[in-house]
Amino acid sequence: MKKIISILLAVSLLFSFCIFANAETDKELKFGEDGKFTVLQISDPQDDHYPAYDMVNFIKLAIEETSPDLIVFTGDIVEDSRVADPGVDGEGTREGVEVEGDYEQTLKNVTAACEAVFAEAESKGIPFAVCQGNNDYNSGVTNEDWLKLYSSYKNSLTVDESNDESGRIDFNLEIKGSDGKTAFNIWMMDTAGSSVTAEQLDWYKSESAALRAENGGEPVPAILFQHVPTSDPGFLFEECNIWDEGARLVDGKLLRLNKEVANGYNASAFTIPEDTSEQFKAWKECGDVLGAYFGHWHTEGFTGTYDGIELGMTYGCEFAKTGPYGIRVFTLNENDIKNFDNELYTYEGSVKSGNARFELQTDEPYAVYDNAIEAFFAGIGNIFNVFALIVKSWFA
Repeated sequence: MKKIISILLAVSLLFSFCIFANAETDKELKFGEDGKFTVLQISDPQDDHYPAYDMVNFIKLAIEETSPDLIVFTGDIVEDSRVADPGVDGEGTREGVEVEGDYEQTLKNVTAACEAVFAEAESKGIPFAVCQGNNDYNSGVTNEDWLKLYSSYKNSLTVDESNDESGRIDFNLEIKGSDGKTAFNIWMMDTAGSSVTAEQLDWYKSESAALRAENGGEPVPAILFQHVPTSDPGFLFEECNIWDEGARLVDGKLLRLNKEVANGYNASAFTIPEDTSEQFKAWKECGDVLGAYFGHWHTEGFTGTYDGIELGMTYGCEFAKTGPYGIRVFTLNENDIKNFDNELYTYEGSVKSGNARFELQTDEPYAVYDNAIEAFFAGIGNIFNVFALIVKSWFA
């Protein structure tokens, strides 16, 4: 029965795909009468044409509770071809969207998977935009067909403006102020399987300069979204000892989030880089990016500031993997354009238990141990955490 429903869904989606292939949203992004604009970031739903109950509920509940003016999906909309992936969607295993050697069926599966992710935004008339993720690339569907799929939704703002040789999907979204002029900007960058290219950076610099010229020579304040993070969140970490709370093993070193410059939760750790990334250098050169926010790592939910730019890792919502799961919510203020609220919420409970909900993530300082015995047992606990991460990486 589920397969029949899936086929019917795919057929109906393909029909609507044809009808709305050239549709464009008539929604202009602008600050409200109260001077506020809310952006909801959702990352890594990474599901297939048998979507997990909690993933669908996660998106529905997130929209209901935040009433966003814009939803940004930061990649990995679909699962590509993983097999024997234990899920919570009524299926014993999940096969991903890709059907090797059958592009048409793969595209149908991708279309059905996307419907589960975008349906709530579309039905409520909320504009949304998408950054491509590595699993979206690995699905076997071309970016040309991804763009056609996005354009089939009336409220999708996803387009390709960079026109680079590799076909990456990069664009920006301008938010108008009460005077009708661009007051704020959002960059959407396509990292494919790893990072942006030099050609993409050239496009960003050119567009940023054009916006600056239109703004009387002043950079237009902006935030940036992409799927794969740069190396720069590594600057938010510090070296520590095995008995320190939050210690994580990476590249032979024990690291933890430096809570003097960052806050939140990290299941693993970033390597501390020797230098800033080329992309970060471009942000500094252009002077417009106030913050950059990423997905990809699923269980990381933290925020910190390095060299004047806020960096944020946002939880995923692929329920075939262990949590935490969560969202990030931005509240922009036209009257204080460079300062905005930025909050992480975690998804607690489940559809099955009937207590699914979002809770605001609060940060707590690391524990300071009063004696050697407490420090010893903390170290033992960290050793188990490090071992668990190693074992988990074997099966990732």
